[in-house]
Amino acid sequence: MEHGIGNGAMRSSRDQQKEEWNASEEEDARKAKWWYSSFHNVTAMVGAGVLGLPFAIAQLGWVPGLIMIMASWLLTFYTLWLLAEMHEMVPGERFDRYYDLGVHVLGPKKGLWFVMPQQLTVQVASAIVYCVTGGKSLKKFFEMLSVHGMSDIRQTYYILMFVVLQIMLSQTPNFHKLKAVSSLAAVMSICYSMVAFVMSIIEGLQGRPRSYSVRSHTTAGKTFDAFNALGTIAFAFAGHSVALEIQATLPSTVEKPSKIPMWRGVVFAYCIVIFCYLTVAVSGFWAFGNAVEDDVLITLEHPFWLIAIANLMVFIHVVGSFQVFSMPVFDTIETKVVEKLNCNRSAMLRLVCRTIFVCVVGFIGMCVPFFGGLLGFFGGLAFTSTSYIIPCVLWLEATKPRRWSFHWVLSWLSIIVGLMIACLAPIGGIRTIVVSAKTYKLFS
Repeated sequence: MEHGIGNGAMRSSRDQQKEEWNASEEEDARKAKWWYSSFHNVTAMVGAGVLGLPFAIAQLGWVPGLIMIMASWLLTFYTLWLLAEMHEMVPGERFDRYYDLGVHVLGPKKGLWFVMPQQLTVQVASAIVYCVTGGKSLKKFFEMLSVHGMSDIRQTYYILMFVVLQIMLSQTPNFHKLKAVSSLAAVMSICYSMVAFVMSIIEGLQGRPRSYSVRSHTTAGKTFDAFNALGTIAFAFAGHSVALEIQATLPSTVEKPSKIPMWRGVVFAYCIVIFCYLTVAVSGFWAFGNAVEDDVLITLEHPFWLIAIANLMVFIHVVGSFQVFSMPVFDTIETKVVEKLNCNRSAMLRLVCRTIFVCVVGFIGMCVPFFGGLLGFFGGLAFTSTSYIIPCVLWLEATKPRRWSFHWVLSWLSIIVGLMIACLAPIGGIRTIVVSAKTYKLFS
């Protein structure tokens, strides 16, 4: 009997410690200001995807490319508003995770499996792409400066450097503690976008011959390229997978619910997003035509010192973006481990779980370092679901708007566009990866 009482007391003490730990972390995580949400949203949106937009226009053509970018911006702006509204759709309750909202609207099983696999795919895919982007940008930085010995190092080792840095940064406890890293990343994304814009304009004014036709000359090539471009553009609007987690960092009261500062931050962020996207996309394609690379900064060469700095900015940015997209994954992994092993959250648990995750995505990035193909494949495979489809499905199910009303029409339009991209873009992405892999040596 005494032994049973002792075990019960130990369990009670452990549960109490767990509740105190969770309460302490939750209180600490809800102190953000509206401008922090702006930084997080800019960091999540204006990432590696913006550098691939000139390439997407080269695959689609001037008019279809620009129409697709603007349509995606408008639709994802709307779906981000839907998520902000649904964050506290139940008085006194906050859906801090995307899948929590799915469970509330669609039920425990259907909601969980409808949202969680898509969200995790987006976040894991983003982490992989950012490993590749970080390694490529760091290598380009040293190559441009002609640093003795560094330019001969394989890209694989630069990705490894990026992974080691992420292992250290991944010990940051929560989103709120990431505000400095995220703010720096947001500033870097705007800076390198402006460098790409200005240098592309200067390059274009040189008057060199260029072609504005689509890249491919065969019907099959044009079709597959167009599919890949749809995924590349979808990848550029990927912030929805962490939107609710970002909103969870904001304080909320009856008088001032979290959706007010969140929406203020979203509007500010989305103005920056469309400005950066259009300037980089238009100037990059105008300057180089269909010869533009899948990363416009790789295409630019002069002045070498400025392009080198821009690539360093990209590296700094993806360091922060990696953390913004990975933080919800860290939380999910640690929550499941705590539930399965009935243990407490601790610094050691954080170290083990997060280090394993970072090493796994880093290894995949080393094996498949095809930037353009990865954007198209992942952009279509999962990013369209979290940005175009899932918010609208949850909104239609939760609010049941009148048929042919504004929200009904716009939600269904977003779902149809999202399904179209989700079906077509992975095909183009796979084809791009296969073509690139023909001349690639593993870990080269």
